Amino acid sequence: MLNFELPKLISELKKAKPRKVLVQLPEGIKTKALELAELIEGLGIEVIFSGETAWGGCSIAIDEAKKTGCDLLVHFGHAIFIKSDFPIIYIEVRDELDLVPLLKKSLKTLKPYKTLGLSYSVQHHEDIPKVIEFYKKQGKQVILSQKKGYAAYEGHVVGCEYRGLKAIEEQVDAFLIIGNQFHSMGAVLSVNKPVILLDVYNSEITDQTNLRDKIIKQRAVSISKLKEAKSIGVLQEIKLGQNFGPSKLLMQKLKKAGKQAILITISEITPDKLMNFYNIDAFIELACPRIAIDDFAKYKKPILTYKEALCALGEKSWEDLLNEGFW
Repeated sequence: MLNFELPKLISELKKAKPRKVLVQLPEGIKTKALELAELIEGLGIEVIFSGETAWGGCSIAIDEAKKTGCDLLVHFGHAIFIKSDFPIIYIEVRDELDLVPLLKKSLKTLKPYKTLGLSYSVQHHEDIPKVIEFYKKQGKQVILSQKKGYAAYEGHVVGCEYRGLKAIEEQVDAFLIIGNQFHSMGAVLSVNKPVILLDVYNSEITDQTNLRDKIIKQRAVSISKLKEAKSIGVLQEIKLGQNFGPSKLLMQKLKKAGKQAILITISEITPDKLMNFYNIDAFIELACPRIAIDDFAKYKKPILTYKEALCALGEKSWEDLLNEGFW
């Protein structure tokens, strides 16, 4: 059950008094568009829905809003990620689930660990006091990951931000992630303590250690292939929040290393788009670092993050990546 926080939306819209709004919905909840259109139009506001993907709070469609003549953007499903001078209303969307059965189920897996580092996706922000109380009654100490970088709250985790977990790593025996594998996969690549996923959508409790080993092998293969590559495509997404490395400096480093490199701007990285650059040996993406890691199997050519590229160029060691993370 998802709570779209409609009273908050109505209140914010009445306060902002826009003439025309662009609404962004994540892929899983675009079916809510008809109901939201009726509500917003009932306030005398013209509404357009973005058909583009909205993978995170980093993927805000400001250019889309401007080009369609909108004076406000309503972004559902994520917390505020970056600040903009264009007006944006963030509606986080709450997941109204009874977590108690899953919390009880987790106790067997968590039995060896006394102190837990707890992180969660934003949909579960309001559940966290009850979660902490539950584990305290079971004799566990719970420490929330710190609010760092793009995290909106203490304990909040986003796909590219795990500094808050690393900040408490020495204080905990294991990490517990409430959300889905997208969040736990990033965590297991960023910390060296056990990471346990409390998967609220599949009602499963899983230790992510084996997943970490699999992904690390994949990243090692990609780095090795970049070392051998003669031609490189550097991918720069044009969305405001998709900037994870300096393109000009990277191009200089690649050319200094004897690589033939081109800079490619792109609205969204997909296998079909990269297929047209069939003579490129490997790609480095400066957009969301999760593209290179999560979508490894989708691409015929290796795609690396900025940090991984530095490792291939000899400016970072493999140990640096294992200790700092791959982005």
